[in-house]
Amino acid sequence: MIPLIGFVAGVMLTGVVAVLIMPRMMIVTKKSRFGFDETVESIQTGISKNGWSSPATIDMNESMANHGVEFGPRVKIVQMCKADYAKSVLATDRHVACLMPCSVAVWENDDGSVHVSKMNTGLMGKMFGGNIAKVMGDLVAKDEHAILEGTLNT
Repeated sequence: MIPLIGFVAGVMLTGVVAVLIMPRMMIVTKKSRFGFDETVESIQTGISKNGWSSPATIDMNESMANHGVEFGPRVKIVQMCKADYAKSVLATDRHVACLMPCSVAVWENDDGSVHVSKMNTGLMGKMFGGNIAKVMGDLVAKDEHAILEGTLNT
């Protein structure tokens, strides 16, 4: 009876730890080495330099202002896509189209510092397995690292 109680307690503790830790693992945030505009420009340069494209850069402050909502700290979302990676994933797993294109958020903290946040594509890809693990968990994760190299403090 005691081993069963220990097993159940272990499973429950593992579940609680996963629920508490997983959200922090899914989004990666690092401080930028540059100011806001320079960070956006550096990411856009990295996208192009690494053979990716950027379908859009969304100015969240402008978008909110268009709806009568003012927000002070600047936030931009830089979208990025590599067509052959997208085709590979969509050929096998169209349901993950909701995660496309990859996005990187550039945002100002209340103290004026600039940060970059993105989905942890390596972890996300591995969670799905199969072709998604191969493309997102390996190829995309490596390319994102190269795109952001030089922009972020390590």
